Amino acid sequence: MGNDRNLPSHVGIIMDGNGRWATNRGLDRTHGHREGAAAVRRAVRTARAKGLRALTLYAFSEQNWGRPGSEVHALMGLLQDFLVAERDEILGNGIRLRAIGNTSRLPMLARSLLDGLVAASKDNQGMTLTLALSYGGQEEIVEACRQLAIRVSNKEIDVSDISVAAFRKEIPSLDVGEPDLIIRTGGDFRISNFLLFGAAYAELHFTDVLWPDFGEADIDEAIAAFQKRERRFGGVGGLHRPHHGA
Repeated sequence: MGNDRNLPSHVGIIMDGNGRWATNRGLDRTHGHREGAAAVRRAVRTARAKGLRALTLYAFSEQNWGRPGSEVHALMGLLQDFLVAERDEILGNGIRLRAIGNTSRLPMLARSLLDGLVAASKDNQGMTLTLALSYGGQEEIVEACRQLAIRVSNKEIDVSDISVAAFRKEIPSLDVGEPDLIIRTGGDFRISNFLLFGAAYAELHFTDVLWPDFGEADIDEAIAAFQKRERRFGGVGGLHRPHHGA
């Protein structure tokens, strides 16, 4: 990485390529997901070491429930393994764990482990790690609309009170601020329903590297590219946008 100045505060990663990584090696897709879990550990450690304030990982989308049952079962097992194996490291390093998405759909054991670690780490002051689980950006926006509609119906607010700022408060993924940088591995050029509201002015970085092979050097490359860009937020150069969120 070129320098430690102008680091992105909040980085989101679309972790893509586990299945292709395995297929390229003549292995079952589950093996690719297992190697992908190891890449998650590397990414969390690297992000913390570099001083990022928040890291959001797209672990399982709302649409991923449509995959074959055996693959979904394996992914849920890997989530459970991660929450058990990384508990001490998360708590020992002051990381605050969060989850966004429809986590009520997770299996009972996974949800119990997740809720327990979220609660145990809630007062930690270090980097915030957010796992997007059963998550969809469109779904998140629709739920925000629903919550605002309920508040209007209950006469807590007036329709005229609905603004971008009011809407932002109903978007859980923005509790740690809007993403400065979104990275997608695996070679595709799309954001696949990830952090749609917050991504309005995020810098995007796409890499051909498949997620199981993604490591510190690749994070360095993405951050270095980010540092070279001038973020104008629809204005002219030299302006800085206020940061929203915790």
